[in-house]
Amino acid sequence: MKTKTIVLSLLVFAFFKANSQTFVQRYADIANQVSQTNVTNYLTEFEALGLKRRGTPELDNTFNWIKNKYLSYGYTAGQMQEDSYTYSGSTAVCKNLILNKVGTLYPNIYVIVCAHYDSIGGTGTNDNGSGTACLLEMARLLQNVNTQYSIKFINFSGEEDGLKGSQHYVSSIVNATTPKMNIKLVFNLDEVGGVAGMTNNTITCEKDTNNSPSTNNAASATITNELITCVGLYSPLQTFLSYAYASDYMSFQANNEIITGFFEKNETTHKHTATDFLSNMDPVYNYNVAKAATGAVLHFAVADTTLDTVNPVGEFQVNTFPNPINDFINVSMGQLSGLKSKFSFYDINGKIVLQKEVENSKLVENIDVAGLSKGMYLLKINSDDKEVTKKIVVE
Repeated sequence: MKTKTIVLSLLVFAFFKANSQTFVQRYADIANQVSQTNVTNYLTEFEALGLKRRGTPELDNTFNWIKNKYLSYGYTAGQMQEDSYTYSGSTAVCKNLILNKVGTLYPNIYVIVCAHYDSIGGTGTNDNGSGTACLLEMARLLQNVNTQYSIKFINFSGEEDGLKGSQHYVSSIVNATTPKMNIKLVFNLDEVGGVAGMTNNTITCEKDTNNSPSTNNAASATITNELITCVGLYSPLQTFLSYAYASDYMSFQANNEIITGFFEKNETTHKHTATDFLSNMDPVYNYNVAKAATGAVLHFAVADTTLDTVNPVGEFQVNTFPNPINDFINVSMGQLSGLKSKFSFYDINGKIVLQKEVENSKLVENIDVAGLSKGMYLLKINSDDKEVTKKIVVE
């Protein structure tokens, strides 16, 4: 949405290192799986969906297109949340789409990665199909990657009407959660498609410099320095430091959350017009931004640096944590959420020592195992005709 004149800027070179960040080969391996073909196809399909304004079939079609992309990657409807709202001046119902990926160590602390999908004046292929393309590719690649912190990939509507979607989400979900949702940081991607015919080799990294409130500014500066380092580690892009404003992260900033973001350095002249097309963008730049963003999210959410040989994300995306356990075990149900499920714990002699049935399983089921003795167990999870077995160690 925004138009920016840089008044606070600093060229930061790729070799800049902050907070003892070092290159992680597995993060690079995942970031290098970002597909140029996918990014270009996302942009092409997004453009074909038309002008995405409130109350239009095109906005609803885009919402469903994004949802179906997530489903095609192997996520389930149970991992997604639809946040519907209206706002003054319109009776149109708009929707935010939230994709939840549960963390293995801090399931109730969230890294939020967001981009808006509505447009004004035209198809919005750059503003903000480009950010949407990054979210889709990140979600695809992280689907089977364990992260210590939970991730929420949020596709906001209502941004072009004054951040309506993100404002509603903060007031109606973040602050309405008991206790209030614990957000580690918010990473916003808005207009990251570059300009056709220009050398697009630099991404603007945005930090909070606002005074209302200012108490989150220092933490935002730290996180943005980490973002800058990730760009250098996991993409060929250079970085340019600037300030955050006028996009969905500002709804979180006003709520005293820690924010950072990406914005294109060469700014398009086609935003909010009928000529905001792929032909006026640089899809290779968008691809490189997606690589940088993927590396950053792996860092922020603290992804496993090796494949977990004890309890990997496995069949039907079911995962258990922590492991070893003491009094409770959390079971991330993945594709089995929303189904009737039975949890059976077997000792080393094959005897069932604990069993629990749940009629409509949540995204994360918490099971009391305080009665189990120390040792090794097998946990069998049966949901409809599906069965998953996990090895459990009780300390």
